[in-house]
This record gives sequence, structure tokens and C-alpha cells, in this order.
Amino acid sequence: MSKVGERIKKLRKTAGFTQERLAKLLGISRPAISQIENSERKICAEELQKLAEIFNVSVDSLLNPEKEPAVIIRENRANYKPRVAKQRIRVNVPQKNLEKFKEVFLYILSKVGSKPNVGETVIYKLLYFLDFDYYEKYEEQLIGATYIKNRHGPTPLEFKKIVEKMIKEKEIEKVDSKYFEYPQTKYLPLRKPDFLKLKATEIEVVDEVLNKLSDMNANQISEYSHNDVPWLTTGENKVIEYESVFYRTPLYSVREYSGNIQ
Repeated sequence: MSKVGERIKKLRKTAGFTQERLAKLLGISRPAISQIENSERKICAEELQKLAEIFNVSVDSLLNPEKEPAVIIRENRANYKPRVAKQRIRVNVPQKNLEKFKEVFLYILSKVGSKPNVGETVIYKLLYFLDFDYYEKYEEQLIGATYIKNRHGPTPLEFKKIVEKMIKEKEIEKVDSKYFEYPQTKYLPLRKPDFLKLKATEIEVVDEVLNKLSDMNANQISEYSHNDVPWLTTGENKVIEYESVFYRTPLYSVREYSGNIQ
């Protein structure tokens, strides 16, 4: 089995898709999926692009699985900084960030998760804006996730790893759905968020982001994120730096700056 076939099989299983389900989404037969995963059939450019959209990854990561970012959850690690090693992004998630991520995610789901437009892609962008808005306002991290730039907008690297953990611990449930004719991944909360782990300022920023953006569909919120300075000033598939929020345009800025200098 080639690396590409292995990568597609791994993504399919992580998404909880059967070969039959992926075949329907891709518009080909189930045996064709089996052949792709076992390197018995070549993949055309259109199929690669469709697979990237289905799994919400870049085409480059499909063709070069060794570039896939490594996300490691650390139970007791104080520092939280992405670092590059051997051309791979490695992200260490300490316990405090894991707990904050869980509670914020559960809060988002309790507030807007039932909206038909709020699937995984919309959640990615909501997380990005609440993280970067909070950093611009208070110069400290809320969740502090690591976001990379791809054609769909900012994507939190830690999301899938933490979601897998939350599903295993029966804190959320993953549901395959559709939004109009498009496949959609939704999440249902199985417990209430622990508000003792969330500060008033954090809840305030989350509410502001949800009130402003949670009615947008995946395409609308992705387009909106593409005009934010942090995304604009980052190279494709590179980590988006938090410090770039201080150069935002007035339309996106959430902080009042003295004088004319942002």
C-alpha cells in the first residue's frame, strides 16, 4: 500500500466513514475506494481535490503524508509553543490547554451546535476568531490552539486529536450529516461545560464571536476569515502567528487603540 493510499484509509477511518460512504461522497464505486487504498488504482486531480475537501485537509498533505503535523497531548507540560522539527510541525498540548479547549468547545456546542449551518468547518473558524480576538483584546491566550493557513481558512491542528479523546471519554458525539447537498460533520455535547474553568472575559469574547459569526455557513465564514490580516500575511500551510492580530484592519479589530497606531 502506498503512502497516499494509507493516508486516505487513515483519514476515512478517523472520520468514521465506511468505504461505501466515502464512495458516495466522492461519486465513485466502493471497489474503486478499496483499489485506491490498496494502490491498485490511480487518483485523478479532481478526485484528490474532492478528497481534500471531504477530509478538510490540503492536497499536499494527501500526497505527502510525512508532512502531517504531529499533535501530542502532554498531561503535565507548562509550555505551549509549536515548534518545527525535521520539517514537521509538532504541537504539544498541556493539560491546562486541553481542559480549556474542552470546556470552550462544549460551550460552543451548547450555544450554537444545533444550528443546521454549524458543522466542523464553521467550528474551526469560530475557534480561530475567539482565540485571536481574545489575544488581541487581552494579550494572552484563551485556548491558544495552533492554526495553519489552508485554502479553507484557518484550521486548528489540535482539533481532531482532542475530539477523538472527547468522543472516547463520552463527552461529545460525532454525527455525519448534510447541509443542503453537502456532507457535514456535526458534534453533539453529552455533558454541560464546566463554567468554573472559564473566566468571565473568556465567556464574553466567545459570546461576541458566536453572536457575530455563528449564522454564517461554511463558505461565508471561510471567505470572511480570508480577509483577516493574520490569514493574509501567512504562507500556505504555515502556522498563523498570534502577534499579527495587532495589525488588523478596523473591520476585524476588537480592541480600541490609542491614537492612529494599531
